Amino acid sequence: MKILVCISKVPDTTSKITFKDGDTKFKTDNIQFIVNPYDEWYALVRALELKEAAGGSVSIIHVGPAENDPIIRKALAIGADNAFRINAEAKDAYYTAFQIAAHAREEAYDLILVGKETIDFNGSAIGGMLAQMLEMPFESMCSNLQIDDNKLTVEREIEGGKEISEINLPCVVSAKKDLAEQRIPNMRGIMAARTKPLQVLEAQDCEALTHIEKFERLPEKGACKYIDAEHPEELLNLLHNEAKVI
Repeated sequence: MKILVCISKVPDTTSKITFKDGDTKFKTDNIQFIVNPYDEWYALVRALELKEAAGGSVSIIHVGPAENDPIIRKALAIGADNAFRINAEAKDAYYTAFQIAAHAREEAYDLILVGKETIDFNGSAIGGMLAQMLEMPFESMCSNLQIDDNKLTVEREIEGGKEISEINLPCVVSAKKDLAEQRIPNMRGIMAARTKPLQVLEAQDCEALTHIEKFERLPEKGACKYIDAEHPEELLNLLHNEAKVI
């Protein structure tokens, strides 16, 4: 089986986020970057488990400049066989999906895995766009994935229960929590990652469909109001007349 995993570079969750140039750009000074957790912990690790069980290969792909190579090497250290980097800034979700689809079309992958979203923009758009561009079935928010012959059994949580679907390969699946258990690169994997192939591909002509006008930080949290448990009517009054949520 030939599997492709799409990976993104995101700020560490402990990073203090600030902006520059009139709040139109993300300020990267002194920011620690990591592989997007949904891509690494769930999509990539599940791909490796499938390869270990049934054979095949796992490739990773990333859209970004050369400064992102250490992020790609981290994913290689976890166990991916080879990597592709499309040499371009990821302008928006459509542009990114277009670049990945152009590569996937040539390589004829059996399964393409993406994280359900990136932890910086939370767009959840890449998987669906990829499936549309490649004319493949798509299953989102997958929490369990099994393969039998040429058929994929996918489980996802829905309101009030679980949904189980069967999909013919090739297809695209987005991964969420519980799909796999996080793996920590060991020294052998880290050393091997230095020599694993990382092929740089030039970007295809494509216009981004969106652009960022401005970033805004969330307003500071206001002071908490404490209500005596003996007077629930006061809470109802505040929710109704002050917060106006009921």
